[in-house]
Amino acid sequence: VDRAYPRSPRGVLKISRTVVAVATLLCFLASNAHEAYAALAGMEMVITFLFLLLYLLRLDARMRCLFWPLADIINSVTAALFLLVVCLFAIIMRTNKGTLAGGVLGLILLLLCLTDAVLLCKKISLDKARGRSAPAK
Repeated sequence: VDRAYPRSPRGVLKISRTVVAVATLLCFLASNAHEAYAALAGMEMVITFLFLLLYLLRLDARMRCLFWPLADIINSVTAALFLLVVCLFAIIMRTNKGTLAGGVLGLILLLLCLTDAVLLCKKISLDKARGRSAPAK
C-alpha cells in the first residue's frame, strides 16, 4: 500500500472526484432524475474508485500490460465530455432542485476531471524517457 498517495495532489484529486461523484449520484437518485444522469455519475464513481485503488495498491507497477496514466487521461477526458453534455441537460431541464444540484455538482466533477487530465499529462511529459525509446546520446 502506498501510504503517501492519498496525501499527494493526484491522490487528493482522485479522492475528491470520487466524493463529488457520490454526491452527484445521490442528488440524481433522490430527485428521480432521468436514469442516464444517475448512470453516468455511478459509472464515474466506480471507475475513479478503481483507478484510486490501482494507484493506492501500486497495481500499476505490477500490471505493465497497459500504460495506466494514458488510460487514466482517456477516462478523464471522456468523462468530462459526457459530464458536460449530461449536466448541461440536467441544469437546463431542472425538473426539480435535486436535478439542478446534481447538474451543478456534475459540472464541478467535470472541472476535477479536466484538472486530473492536466496533472497526468504533465506527469507523462515530465517523466524521463525509459527503455528502448530513450534517445541515443
